[in-house]
Amino acid sequence: MNLDHIRNFSIIAHIDHGKSTLADRLIQMTDTVTEREMREQLLDSMDLEREKGVTIKASAVRMIYRSHGQEYEINLIDTPGHVDFSYEVHRALQACEGAVLVVDASQGIQAQTMAHLFAALEQDLTIVPVINKIDLPAAMPDDVSEEIEDLLGVAAEDIPRISAKAGLNVAEVLERVIAEVPPPQGNRDAPVRALVFDCHYDTYKGVIAYVRMVDGVITGTPRLLAMNTGKLMEPLEIGVLVPAMLPVSELHAGQVGYIATGFKTLQDIDVGDTITLAARPATEQLPGYQPLKPMVFAGLYPSNPDDYNELRDALEKLQLNDAALTYEPETSQALGFGYRLGFLGLFHMEIVQERLEREYDMDIIFTAPSVEYRVLKTDGVLMEIDSPAALPDPTLIEHIEEPWCELRIFTPSEYIGPVLDLITKRRGELKTQNWLDTKRVEIVGLIPLSEIIVDFYNELKARTKGYASMDYTLDEYRPSDMVKLDVLVNHMPVDALSIIVHRDNAFYKGQRLVSKMKE
Repeated sequence: MNLDHIRNFSIIAHIDHGKSTLADRLIQMTDTVTEREMREQLLDSMDLEREKGVTIKASAVRMIYRSHGQEYEINLIDTPGHVDFSYEVHRALQACEGAVLVVDASQGIQAQTMAHLFAALEQDLTIVPVINKIDLPAAMPDDVSEEIEDLLGVAAEDIPRISAKAGLNVAEVLERVIAEVPPPQGNRDAPVRALVFDCHYDTYKGVIAYVRMVDGVITGTPRLLAMNTGKLMEPLEIGVLVPAMLPVSELHAGQVGYIATGFKTLQDIDVGDTITLAARPATEQLPGYQPLKPMVFAGLYPSNPDDYNELRDALEKLQLNDAALTYEPETSQALGFGYRLGFLGLFHMEIVQERLEREYDMDIIFTAPSVEYRVLKTDGVLMEIDSPAALPDPTLIEHIEEPWCELRIFTPSEYIGPVLDLITKRRGELKTQNWLDTKRVEIVGLIPLSEIIVDFYNELKARTKGYASMDYTLDEYRPSDMVKLDVLVNHMPVDALSIIVHRDNAFYKGQRLVSKMKE
C-alpha cells in the first residue's frame, strides 16, 4: 500500500463520551468484521472494560475504506480514557499522525479530554474535533462547538456533529481523517525501525508486540532485535490487526501491525522499545518512552496464608498484560507473607484488585494505599520509601519530602465554593481559575498526592452532584511534617494498620480509623 493512502489515528475522549461506540461504528461501516462477529465495544476485550465503560488497554484495528474511487488503509489505535492510563495514551499517540477529539454534546470538554489533547498537541498531531451524542435531549451542540472553537481555533460550523450510537454522520469522520490527517512519513529502504506501542501475552505465541512501522520493511520472520533490552527474537509470525490477528507476509513503513515475538515474559521487551533487524540494525532508537513509574503503593496479602503461592502466580500472569504493575515480596507480623504492589493511580489499583478477585478467584486483603516519600536522614543519606514499615527511627530523620501534584478540576460554576473548600481541607493551594464560559470553570491547584489517592474523587463528585471531572500530574517533592501513625490493638502496634500522615491530620485520621474498626 502506497504511504499516501495510509492514515494512522487515535480517538481521544473523556470517559463515557462515546469513544468505543464511535470505534464500533467505524469498524462496522468499513465492513472490517462480519455482522456475526460484531458486538458492542468490540475493541474493549476485557469484561471489566465493558462493565465500567472505560478502555483500559490500548488496542488497534486496520480498516479498508474507499473514498472518491481510492482505497485507503486506515489504522485506528484505540486509547484508554482514564487519567491513570495516560502512559498508554502517550505511547498510542506516538504511533499516529492525527487524533479525533470526541466531545459529548451534553457535557462539553472535561478534564481528561484536555489532558489527552495536550499530549496529542505536544506530539504535533493533527486534531479532528467531533461533537457526539447530538441526539440526546440535553445536547447543546452550539455551545460545545464554541468551546472547541475557543480551544483549537477551528471554525464552529466546520465541526462534524454526529451520533455514534445512531450511526448519524459517522462517515464524515472518516472523510475528515482522510482529508486532514497527514499520511505517515517513512523510508522503506532504510533499516527497519518499528515502535512497540503495546504488548499482550498470548498462551501459544508468547508476547505479542503491537508495532507501528516507522522505517524499512519486515518480510517473513527474520531474526529481530529489541534495541532497548538488547534481546534477540525469532518471531513466529507478523501480521495486522482486524482487530483479530491476521498473519501477513510483510509489514512496511507507515503500517500498524503485530509481531509474535516468541518471548515468554513482558520483561524481555519494553513498551516504547524499537524493534529492528538483527542482520541490519538501525543506528539509533526512536525517541522512546520513559520507564513507567508507579505513584501509588499498597500491601497485598492472601486472606488464607496457604494461598501465597497462588497469589504469586496470579500476579505473574497479571503482569504479563499489565506492564505498569510492579510487585515485590513483603512480610507483616499481623498478615504474614504478602507483596508490596505499585500502581499508576487509584483507578489502576481498583482494576488490579477486581481482576485478582474475578479472574483468579483470590480472597485478598489490601492495606491502606500510600505514596513514595523521600526521607533525608541525619547522616545525609536520601531514602525513597513507599511503606510505613520502611520509615527510619524519628531521631534519625532530618526531614521528609512528599510528592505534590498539579490538579485540574472542571466544574459547573455554582460548585466553585465547595470545590475550593475541598482543596483547602486537603492541604492544597489554588493556582488559577479559568472561566470556560459563564457556566463552567477550570480550577488549577497544587495538592499533596497522598491527599487525593484515598477518597478525593468520590468527595469531589459528591460536592458537585457528579458534574466535576479531574486530572492530576506529578509536580514536585516538598518538605513536609509527616509522621508515622501506629494503631495499637491490646497495647501492641499492628504494622498492617500503620500509615504515614501529616502531623496536623494525625489525630483526626487515627480517630476515624479506630471508629471504623469499632463498627
